[in-house]
Amino acid sequence: MRAVDIIEKKKQGYSHTKEEIEFFINGYMEGFIEDYQMSAWLMAVCFQGLSFDETAYLTECFINSGDKLNFSNFNVHIADKHSTGGVGDKVTLVLIPLLASLGVACAKLSGRGLGMTGGTIDKLESIKGFNCALSEDDFKNQIRKINAAISSQTPNLVPADGKIYALRDVTATVDNMSLICASVVSKKIASGADIIVLDVKYGSGAFIKTKEEARILADLMIETGARLNKKIDAVISAMEQPLGNCVGNSLEVMEAIEFLKGKMAPDLYEITVEIAARTLMLANLVTDYDMAKNYIDDAIMSGRALNKLSEIIEAQGGDKNVIEDYSLFEIGHNTYEIKAEMGGYISRLNALDIAHACKLLGAGRDKKSDKIDFGAGCVLNKKEGDLVKHNETLATLYFNNVSKERLDEAINYAKSAYSITLDKVEKHSVVADI
Repeated sequence: MRAVDIIEKKKQGYSHTKEEIEFFINGYMEGFIEDYQMSAWLMAVCFQGLSFDETAYLTECFINSGDKLNFSNFNVHIADKHSTGGVGDKVTLVLIPLLASLGVACAKLSGRGLGMTGGTIDKLESIKGFNCALSEDDFKNQIRKINAAISSQTPNLVPADGKIYALRDVTATVDNMSLICASVVSKKIASGADIIVLDVKYGSGAFIKTKEEARILADLMIETGARLNKKIDAVISAMEQPLGNCVGNSLEVMEAIEFLKGKMAPDLYEITVEIAARTLMLANLVTDYDMAKNYIDDAIMSGRALNKLSEIIEAQGGDKNVIEDYSLFEIGHNTYEIKAEMGGYISRLNALDIAHACKLLGAGRDKKSDKIDFGAGCVLNKKEGDLVKHNETLATLYFNNVSKERLDEAINYAKSAYSITLDKVEKHSVVADI
């Protein structure tokens, strides 16, 4: 086989065999297929697409390119979830301790944020001392001991995806459905989970903009999992406005703690219950949704889920006192309140504009080496459908050392995020489809 022939074949719109995809991916990892050849193939894929079979072949190549975690001797179900990303998405922070408190073993490998706001690892690292770089042995031992661990992904897990993603990021080939699917599903399968629930988001604050596109991606990931003998469920959720009331690393951890104390933002509660319930049903711990919801509510209101979060923090070297003492978090020393310019109802809260504002304040990064300000972010006092009075506070920005130019730009983004109308506005459900 020759790389140029495989590129030409896809350029002409023909389908690859499993052997051709294996040759191309393995050749790239071994160094005899060059970056420019992989770039050409990725662009051909973006124009011509991959079939279900080709997507499964590519996913399997990614899985086989590195280590795979094995929990077969645990004799329990191992659960994992993945979100395609959004603004204020702190579901992992509440879901993992919640499920672990209900008897579901959770092996969560997460990443850092590259873009508007931090990822799960960034958020957890806002807890002083929290160790997100667990070895494989420590990761497994912690799951055995307390039913849950959250760690950063190791370089040896699906390294082909990591190497190719770095190339996709700089060649405008990120947004192909099959490439996204192979990247996500390969990591979930390689991480050893036998229960996988995906949260596929769409809207202004997600990279997928429409519900229809989200459904296509969800179907593709479910089908790819099936072809690799892995059952995957998917929840499709709206990300038109930020999830919950806080955006920013320390602020989101604090909101997650408040959630587990029973003070729950309705939208965050809705999506968390949906994912948790599906996981409990897949684990055969409940027979239906209503039974699952009762279990979930009891775990929160009894304090068991909060205690499990405390156990996770302590096990991973963090200061569990943050659960009661928020002064242990880094929070922006300066604040700016966004005021309503008229009375009425919030008709729109644009998630992307809030994300832009938070990034300008220091909550996100442009490249992986950038340092995040854990204390930067935004607290949303009003959201879609809320009644607001003239000059009432819509949102509060938190920041530290930010130039006047960046602060002014952040303020403008936060102001433009809100639209107000005199007509009453219906609050929309976050969960759009299953």
